[in-house]
Amino acid sequence: MEKNNSLLIMAAGASSRMKQSLESSSLGPSVKNKAQKLHKSLIPLGPKGEPLLYYLINNAYQAGYNSIYLITSEENQSFKEYLNQWKQKGYFTAIKFYFAPQSIPEGREKPLGTADAVQQALMQYPELRKTTFTVCNGDNLYSSHVFERLATPRNAPHALISYARSGLRFSDERISKFAVMHIDSSGFLKEIIEKPDLSEVEQYRDQSGELRVSMNIFSFNGGLLYPYLVKCPLHPQRDEKELPEALRLLNQAAPQQVVCLPVKEHLPDLTSAEDISIFSKEL
Repeated sequence: MEKNNSLLIMAAGASSRMKQSLESSSLGPSVKNKAQKLHKSLIPLGPKGEPLLYYLINNAYQAGYNSIYLITSEENQSFKEYLNQWKQKGYFTAIKFYFAPQSIPEGREKPLGTADAVQQALMQYPELRKTTFTVCNGDNLYSSHVFERLATPRNAPHALISYARSGLRFSDERISKFAVMHIDSSGFLKEIIEKPDLSEVEQYRDQSGELRVSMNIFSFNGGLLYPYLVKCPLHPQRDEKELPEALRLLNQAAPQQVVCLPVKEHLPDLTSAEDISIFSKEL
């Protein structure tokens, strides 16, 4: 497999959990106001006042990615303004940026989910169906090391990062809201278990005794993935087409094509309003 130089960043969600938690947070009025108006990946953070998206792109840039596709809502002027500011400052000049707006189907009030987001991006940019690319959330600060691992050539057509639970500085309660991975003895994905019952978690520890967590960063062969994005069903409760479900269908049809790459490190996660303060301290 050739080196993977393309990255899709999913930033089309409504940031509803973040906005709902703003009122009860300890943030100042100015930060609350900006967080209410902007997508959470664009909220100013840290001493430089740059948003999470800046740090995320910088880590991908350090790892050698030179094509970045921003999956946003159709109202994406704020994203374009930031890219123009960075261009004027001379940032990321070696990267080609592309926008992939995720349209909302008629009769719905919110996007159709992450599988639909990637499907729409592959429809808008058919060249992605002829190559391998990385795809990640826009509200997590994935490290350069993680991006490098997914960009490195490998034999398997697909890959994802399996985070060691012991490296994630989250409470057990918060971990329980993530997805646990079931990995076979050869390092291939058997199953992703969303929000597992605490009584079931122990059975999914790997051969080293580590619990592995999926934090939604993957590398896919676009041509092989695309049919499963199209046929991905709506989640019965959340009413969205979700990327992990498309991956489950793909893996079920042809096992041992999704390799799990183990990593032990923390992953800053921007979910609630209080995470803004935590992020600012870590940057």
